[in-house]
Order: sequence, then structure tokens, then C-alpha cells
Amino acid sequence: MKILVANLGSTSFKYRLFEMADERQLARGGVERIGDATCPCFVEIGGQRQEQVAAVPDHAVAVQQCLTQLTDPRHGCLANASEVRAIGFKAVHGGRYSGVQRVTEDVLAAMEEMAAVAPVHNPMYIRAMRQLSQQLPEIPLIAAFETGFHETVPERWRHYAIPSAWAEVYQIKRWGFHGASHRYIALRTAELLGRRDLRLISCHLGGSSSLCAIRDGRSVATSMGMSPQSGLPHNNRVGDFDPFALPVVMRATGKSLDQVLCDLAEQGGLRGVSGMSGDLRDLAQAAAQGNQRARLALDLFCTEIRRWLGGLLVELGGLDALVFTGGIGENATDLRAAVCADLQQLGIRLDSAANADARGEAPLHAADSRVAIWCVPTNEELIVARQTRDLLEST
Repeated sequence: MKILVANLGSTSFKYRLFEMADERQLARGGVERIGDATCPCFVEIGGQRQEQVAAVPDHAVAVQQCLTQLTDPRHGCLANASEVRAIGFKAVHGGRYSGVQRVTEDVLAAMEEMAAVAPVHNPMYIRAMRQLSQQLPEIPLIAAFETGFHETVPERWRHYAIPSAWAEVYQIKRWGFHGASHRYIALRTAELLGRRDLRLISCHLGGSSSLCAIRDGRSVATSMGMSPQSGLPHNNRVGDFDPFALPVVMRATGKSLDQVLCDLAEQGGLRGVSGMSGDLRDLAQAAAQGNQRARLALDLFCTEIRRWLGGLLVELGGLDALVFTGGIGENATDLRAAVCADLQQLGIRLDSAANADARGEAPLHAADSRVAIWCVPTNEELIVARQTRDLLEST
């Protein structure tokens, strides 16, 4: 069974094709600047990369371009598009729908209900899914919602201290996100350590970031809440924020609520604090040159990670493994060191040399650390491919 996994950006489409019999990645590719007259496209099959420029007006055409690449008689790996059993999407927020779902009009309607909560993600996924269902009706579309992994979080962690009707009628609660990444880390760490009865904290740190407490492979708490704007500061999204500050800003600036929320979603986070960039590499370079706002952004980010780490460790009643993943988690050696600094009494001791030398999947803990510390590259696409296969086989 061959599964195509789609990852959509506002003007981009990236994909991976898996053979699920042995979970091999057969190909990967993508399209950038969708909507332009000249869009860069690439496909990589068997280590060979092909690039071209094409007119790709929308995501549906991007998928068709992808299928054309995969079935190319000279370089492709498919005889025809019918070999693709389904397209799986790493969908974000389905509200009343969670877990893994066939894309139907009702599922799309549920995603629309949550568009204001996930404005960067839901609208473009809805648009692309509708286009694809109309133009490629022969290929089933499957949505694997990021909220699904956190369905095991207990009610005391899921609820805000708000009027009960808000939670019951308007579904305002802590949903949690990055589910595919945290699920992969739970499975892979169990394999690496040879046991499944782990108390684990997964640190997914990247353009958006979250921590997740995992016990015996199940999510029990996570830093993100109702929306992907919450929890830790992100590269340009605010993270946790006191809502009573909103009217202060609105009165002072004359901006509407929508305008202020847009500022928090696009000009907040590390970019907002630093006043220059949300990219950790830019901030590290600027801080090394004496930029105090860049240093503040880095220190704030680390402080928030440690704050959540402490709370989640208490929830678990101890810790067996701490795992860093995501673009920042896998590459920012200085940040990993800062997060783990002076935590020896909690059993967390980083090996400085191992941390500095780590490339890809690698242990980072010192010999006398009670807690295993690892860097593990995530594989969200493989998780979505597995979930898509499992749903198809169960129906």
C-alpha cells in the first residue's frame, strides 16, 4: 500500500510517498510559491533530485504536479497515480472531530468552525482538501488531526477556569497540538530504551514549539492549549498571554480586536521580543554581537521551556527520559545546554561533549545522569502514513 503524505503551507506543498509494506520512503518533493507564474518544484527519488519551474495556481494543481513527477517514465517510482491508495494530511484542528478521519463535508465544516482558532493552518487545508476532493475524487483524503494524541490527557489538565458553558457549548479547552511529532517521539524513545513504561517529556522546538508529558506512551499533559498560538513563545506567535491586556492595547492604539490578534499571531513571539527575527540562528548571532533584545528573546524562550519542563516533571512524578526534537531541538546545542543547566538534583545531567557533537539521533546524557537525554529527529509524515493506513484497513 502506497500512501502520499501532504504538508501544506500557505504558498507551499511538500510531500512524502511511503510504501507501507515496509514503511520505506519512496520519494519526497514539493512546490514553493504556489500562485506564481514560475513555481520551483522538486522531487527526490532514490537519492536523485530533479528540479523544474512550473505554473502552479493552487494546491490541487500542486498535488497533480506531484503525481506527474512520481509517474514520470524516466525518473518516477509509480506506474500510474492509481497506485496511491490515499493522501494523508497532518491536519491541525477539527474541533468536534479529532483522531483520524476521512475528509467529508462535515469534517470540513468542523474545521471551518475552528478556523479562527487556527487561522494560519485551517483555511488553507480546507481550501486544498475541497479542491482535491473535486479534482481527484478517486483518491481518498484522510485527515490525521494533531489534537488526537492528546485525547488521553485527563480532564483536570484539559479545562480552563472559565464558565462551564464555554467549555460545553463552545469547546473552549486545552486541545494540544504537535500530536504526530510527540507520538513519534514516544514510540521511538521506547524503542531506543527498550521499554514502554516510560515517564517521558518530549520537547518539540521549532518554528512553533510545545512540550508534552508522556506516560506509558500516552499524552498526559501538554503546553499548548486552545490554539496553536499558545504555550511557549513561538517564532512569531505570542504563546501564553493575559487576555486582559488586550483592551489596554486596543484603547492605546485604536486597533480592532482582529488587528491586535493578528499582531500577536504574526509579530509576537521571539520576533516581537527581539524586534528583529523569530529565527533562533539570527538571534544567537545578534546576541553574540551584544544585541540585548536578541539576548532577552533567547533567555525568555529558555525560561519558558524550563517552566513547563518543571511542571510536567511534577505531573509525571519523576522522569525517565527527556527528548529534544524539531528544527531547534535537533540543532540548537546552546539552547539544549541552557535548558538542562543546574538540574542535577532532578537527575538531569547533560554531557557537554556529546551535546556539542550530536548529529541526528544521539544520546546527550552524562554517565551519571539518572534521566536519559536524547536528540531524536521527528518523523511526523511516517506517523500520518501509519494512521492513514490503519484507518483504510479498519474500514
